[in-house]
Amino acid sequence: MTRLSLTIATRFAVLAVVATAVIAAPAQAEDVAAFYAGKTMRMVIGYPPGGSNDIYARIVAKHIGRFIPGSPTVISQNMPGAGSLVAANYMANTAPKDGTMLAAVSQGIPLEAKIGQSQVRYDPSKFNWIGRIAASANVTFVWKTSKIMTIQDAMQHEVTLGATGAASTVALYPNVMNEVLKTKFKLVMGYKGSAEAMLAMQRGEVEGHSTTWEAVQAVHSDWTKNGDIRILVQHSLKRHPDLQNVPTSVELATNDDDRAVMRLIMSAAEVGKAYFTAPEVPADRVAALRRAFDKMIKDPAFVKDLIAVHGEVDAMTGEDLQKQIAELDTIPAPLVARAQAIYK
Repeated sequence: MTRLSLTIATRFAVLAVVATAVIAAPAQAEDVAAFYAGKTMRMVIGYPPGGSNDIYARIVAKHIGRFIPGSPTVISQNMPGAGSLVAANYMANTAPKDGTMLAAVSQGIPLEAKIGQSQVRYDPSKFNWIGRIAASANVTFVWKTSKIMTIQDAMQHEVTLGATGAASTVALYPNVMNEVLKTKFKLVMGYKGSAEAMLAMQRGEVEGHSTTWEAVQAVHSDWTKNGDIRILVQHSLKRHPDLQNVPTSVELATNDDDRAVMRLIMSAAEVGKAYFTAPEVPADRVAALRRAFDKMIKDPAFVKDLIAVHGEVDAMTGEDLQKQIAELDTIPAPLVARAQAIYK
């Protein structure tokens, strides 16, 4: 074959590859739309109804279908239990792996797996993370009738807090503070969710509760304005804009080792209000769900519904969230061991 004929053959080969790629892209999009058309998807919510995680997830379920190719219907299904571990285990082992399932679980779920919680039956890095609405600061607070005025008081006197499952950040953060910062929080377990625990606080069954700042804002935004609660501490890496006068649990650590383990555990706040689908979902459907989430976040109707419950947007794409979850595997072993000891 001559040099000229080889060049022509090469050009034809290149053109064939380009043409195939051009045809494949719309065909792939058409396949995704064809798959979702007429489908009913489920949003699995690892909490009982009424709390901020439930409210946020239902808003996502209401809007995201409009942006998924094929415009499927999305319905919500509450699956509470063990601080969202029931829902996470379901998504890993039982849920269909076809992209018809979304999930909202505790922000501590990825860290639970790294620390080796005994009930974990999932690998968070194998979930396909779709996106995050916002980071999520937790707060520990007491009702106005409590004698506890500051976090320093909680280091001197016992404080009863209503709590849910042991794996939930509702219980995790106060327990970590007891171990590292020597607070005296006593957890009264067994409440079905934050809404029930906060009602128990109002009734005087317990002095306070620990939950997300969004939960307080979504359900009882008047409490801080009216002085009904006193926020003792916030659990995050930095102070929330609304809570500039409230110390973080990381700040309260008194040495470098304690500060490092507190940063590790409180980094769960960066996962925040995040959503994922099951492992092994086809890549084109994962990409479609991620782009649908990105569009939804900017949609005026979605933002309006979020503002109505005092929500905020500090979005993270599914790709960036996936990388953040994967970084848990790079944590130094001694730090993991210290966190494991605190968990136990």
